[in-house]
Amino acid sequence: MKEIYGNTLGLKASEQSRLRNTYRRRVSPHEIVSPELARHLTELSRETNRQVGVLLNRKGEIEYVVVGNAHKLELPDIGRARAGQVRLRGLRLVHTHLKSEPLTKDDLTDLALLRLDMVVAVGVSSSGLPGVMHYAHLVPENGTGDFWRVSTLPNVHDEQPDMLDTLEALEEELNRKAAARTVSGRDKAILVALCLDGNRAHAEASLAELKELARTAGVEVIDSVLQMRREADPRYLIGRGKLEDLNLRSMQAMADVLIFDKDLTPSQGRHISEATSLKVIDRTQLILDIFAQRAQSAEGKLQVELAQLKYRLPRLVQSDTSLSRLAGGIGGRGPGETKLEIDRRRARDRINHLEKRIDALSRERNVRRAQRNRRDLPVISIVGYTNAGKSTLLNAITGSEVLAENKLFATLDPTSRRLRFPQEREVIITDTVGFIRDLPKDLVAAFRATLEELYDADLLLHVVDAGDPSRDEQVEAVENILESLELMQKPRLMVWNKADLLTQEEVGSLLRTRGGVAISAASREGLSALLAKADTTLFAEGASRELGLIADEVPHELAPANEDASDGLDEQEATHNLGVA
Repeated sequence: MKEIYGNTLGLKASEQSRLRNTYRRRVSPHEIVSPELARHLTELSRETNRQVGVLLNRKGEIEYVVVGNAHKLELPDIGRARAGQVRLRGLRLVHTHLKSEPLTKDDLTDLALLRLDMVVAVGVSSSGLPGVMHYAHLVPENGTGDFWRVSTLPNVHDEQPDMLDTLEALEEELNRKAAARTVSGRDKAILVALCLDGNRAHAEASLAELKELARTAGVEVIDSVLQMRREADPRYLIGRGKLEDLNLRSMQAMADVLIFDKDLTPSQGRHISEATSLKVIDRTQLILDIFAQRAQSAEGKLQVELAQLKYRLPRLVQSDTSLSRLAGGIGGRGPGETKLEIDRRRARDRINHLEKRIDALSRERNVRRAQRNRRDLPVISIVGYTNAGKSTLLNAITGSEVLAENKLFATLDPTSRRLRFPQEREVIITDTVGFIRDLPKDLVAAFRATLEELYDADLLLHVVDAGDPSRDEQVEAVENILESLELMQKPRLMVWNKADLLTQEEVGSLLRTRGGVAISAASREGLSALLAKADTTLFAEGASRELGLIADEVPHELAPANEDASDGLDEQEATHNLGVA
């Protein structure tokens, strides 16, 4: 016996019998709905005072009969919402509206999320006969941002468009749009930002940075959304209504991933993923993914793996107990240790193992730094916001070939080089990992062995992208991280890189108000002034002249073989590269 779905409570036996008999009816494949079926549904709807609907396949056969309440009906589970991104599902919904109202938002949302062929609403007149008919179908991606096209017929007896021809033309257009997309093999993502403090400019700058992070991670960004709210939704972050709109947009644009600018709680990530059937990641997860791609050394890979495990541990979930390990004996009967508990235990064991490995590497670094310190060589560390030009500066003043790209976090592993000042003084200069706003705490903790290089620094060169409109926020973000590492007491020199992008007046105003040195690492302008300033800062107030002269006694191969260090430059090369007369 065929089943009646939905709100069947309170239906009379005769009404249930008539509803089941609905399965016997057929509709021509070329019709949206036949007048006979429409009348049968409206009469049942008038009699029960409930919406009544059917799901028809393309042969015109009825596969589901559904009963709702006076205002809406709940469709049965007909499969995953995102069953396909090009083809339609092959089912159309025909249901009644007691007050002959147009298609509701719920109707249209079901049309899009379930990828139905069509949604049809037949109005019920006072006599129970079918009246006005509203219908809608999806449309391909277009410049207007419309997801569907809604049409109206005054009566079901009026001439209807050919159903098969309409669907064939629609799917052909959907296929053509899909084929027109560049087949890059990359994930397609929609970026989502949330502004809670009303500062839209700040939120837009953060969203632009998220776009750069996505580009660095190799993700194709097809759209971005900025939501203004007074407070975050505890379940969906941006609210259920906005999430539904976002889901529709992702389906039409064939997106695979939603990337949120805010960090999601484990509960929010799970609920958003369930509501959209999309891969959902937040800012922290994206940064961790970039670090995983960029880490080259064994130490860097260990640190990234540790940060990823700490991030994922509270997000391990399991939906049922089907993977439980059975236990026997007194007190042990029933479900035993579940697969989820096993995964968590293994993750904690791996975290402990990685932390011990990183501690060992940290001790090795301490030994190498101690060898350096015995030579009494000053250490200069380059810090700054990611993509500010730190590696380019290191290459410019030492003649190195450290990887420097116009991408965020292009280099992760610390790099040390020997630098000889013109006054026969020699120092160690170290490039470190770039900082960023809201740098994940787990990542900072995992990279503590790398960041320990900063504690032995005698001078920090804080490199800032002078041409970036968000430079003040970037400076603040770097200083906040330095403060959290208790490094703000270190001598710091502000280095305004990419100053060639500013006018002379802007550079002058910047130096008067903020101090520091203006340079262009790419064109090597201003490096002599930077060298002189660093020399003065390191060896000021009669600092031991012997400290500078020790450079003559230092062997040419300064760093241990297992440390990333160059052979250095002779005095003439260094003087030439630094632009010192």
